Amino acid sequence: MSVVEGARVDAAVGEGEGPVRLDGRLKLVLVVLLVAQFMLAVDFSILNVALPVIGDGLGFSLSNLQWIATAFALCAAGFTLLFGRVADLFGRRRLFLVGLAVLGLSSLAGGLANSPEMLIVARVFQGLATAAVTPAGLSLLTTSFPEGPLRQKALGLNGALMSAGFTTGAILGGVLTDLLSWRWAFFINVPVALAVLLIAPAVIKESRPSTRPKLDLPGATAVTLGLLALIYGLTQAGEHGWGSGAALGWLAAGVVLLVVFYAVESRSAGPLVPVSVLKKKSVAWGNIAGLIAFLTETSLVFLMTLYLQEVLDFSPLTAGLSFGVLGIGTVIGGSIAPRVIGATSTRTTLIVGGLLQAAATLSLIALGETSASMWLLLVATFAGGIGNMLVIVGFMVTATTGLPDHEQGMATGLATMTQQIGITMGTPIMSAIAAANTDIHAGITTAIIVNTAIVLLGTLTTVLFLRAKAAKNPAATG
Repeated sequence: MSVVEGARVDAAVGEGEGPVRLDGRLKLVLVVLLVAQFMLAVDFSILNVALPVIGDGLGFSLSNLQWIATAFALCAAGFTLLFGRVADLFGRRRLFLVGLAVLGLSSLAGGLANSPEMLIVARVFQGLATAAVTPAGLSLLTTSFPEGPLRQKALGLNGALMSAGFTTGAILGGVLTDLLSWRWAFFINVPVALAVLLIAPAVIKESRPSTRPKLDLPGATAVTLGLLALIYGLTQAGEHGWGSGAALGWLAAGVVLLVVFYAVESRSAGPLVPVSVLKKKSVAWGNIAGLIAFLTETSLVFLMTLYLQEVLDFSPLTAGLSFGVLGIGTVIGGSIAPRVIGATSTRTTLIVGGLLQAAATLSLIALGETSASMWLLLVATFAGGIGNMLVIVGFMVTATTGLPDHEQGMATGLATMTQQIGITMGTPIMSAIAAANTDIHAGITTAIIVNTAIVLLGTLTTVLFLRAKAAKNPAATG
């Protein structure tokens, strides 16, 4: 299989020595792919602050306002594994470019929307585009760089920019809504998508298998419906509570369908995700670590937003700007993660990052009810951002190594699915915990303790189940 043709890594002269630096074309490939991933990350959070304004502007009822976020989350999480495999089978660059075109057009439609129905349709197509572009872009990234320091560096930069993108989105959403209009939260995607579409075809060559196997339709149907049911159940739990019949019914349906998916894959001659891959410790436990990392940090941002606005009475814009320090922490964490992995192992990086994130999160229980606590929030979110990014980069390296190039779309599809589910799960869980107490400050404190416990649980699974030898060389994991 060709990887990204024309993008070459300068290798050492001696046989068996790894690559030592990037050539100019490969640097340009890296920039193009990172810009696209950063844009997608911004898109996740840019509407959070603007939701009430959008609701008033287009006439959304209060009960239907959540569909602006839910329509996007359902498609982004539900179809990501399917599109990850489609990228492997039909061409990663092709899916990447088609997804970007759909994202640009749907963002334009969202910005021009004059009714709730038009906006929801735009959000559906934005979610589908995200489900296509994210795994396709990541698989182009992983197949462009051989396993080792260069791939770790690329994934570190990718993770840092993705996390910084979430923070940037929250800030940018407030700025654009206050200074211009909520419509610019959609329009901003259009020129970026257009620029990448113009540059990418000249830089990135197609990557596809020499022979095209059949797509596993039964497996694809089962996993897509299962993820849709699971994500919808989570949104229902966040809206109606975890004891509601609708939430429990959809969650149960999702679990059943995912069990069916596993059974189908066990018997399929050409599975969507080979069971042997799912059984690899690096894939299984790496994705669990990533799930917990995304679940805890994104939901902590929600809790701190609640704290800043409901306890300290900050404006949405000021609250968003407060997370700039978190963004700096994630960029630093993503930058140093490859060095930490190179000096130790992915297992050690996951453990150190988890412990740092847990300690920083737990310290937030000392937050008071005056602005004097801001110094603690800023220091803790900065340190927690570094720790969380160590885990995220460790997760991406662990979950995508030890697999051949023709399975990288599937591997990055799994990783992207993990990311999307973690982001979607976190807020309903922490929201329900915080709302269980009539005192909002006390409820936030309880949720912080639970958040810390979940981080420690993820760290413990790494300690117990991800072997040190396998984590040092994930290709050996079986």
